[in-house]
Amino acid sequence: MTLDSIHHIAIICSDKDRAVDFYCNKLGLSVVRENYRPERDDWKIDLRVNETTELELFVMKDHPERLSGPEAYGLRHLAFRVGSVDAVVAELETKGIPCEPVRRDTFTVEKMTFFRDPDGLPIEIHE
Repeated sequence: MTLDSIHHIAIICSDKDRAVDFYCNKLGLSVVRENYRPERDDWKIDLRVNETTELELFVMKDHPERLSGPEAYGLRHLAFRVGSVDAVVAELETKGIPCEPVRRDTFTVEKMTFFRDPDGLPIEIHE
């Protein structure tokens, strides 16, 4: 068996406008499809990350908030490779998105840091 690449990653969001503002206006992803599903009373919004990867945003009401600590089993965080962590941090902070201090990965020694989406999902940027 060969797994070629990640097709998509699904994220449950609490607020459509905040999620679209964050992922599209602040992170620069674009909407591929946006569909309201009346039978579930939710929105499914597909965002383009690159030519092979999408983020699926499921905007749902009345779901439990993400635990902040201790971490629960399941998806730990979402990570994006970037050319310059310092440049991306500077851009995020001009958009009002605070980042943790930049540090180096213990094993690869590459620069990295984290910030959070509007629902508290940790997002990593990594050189």
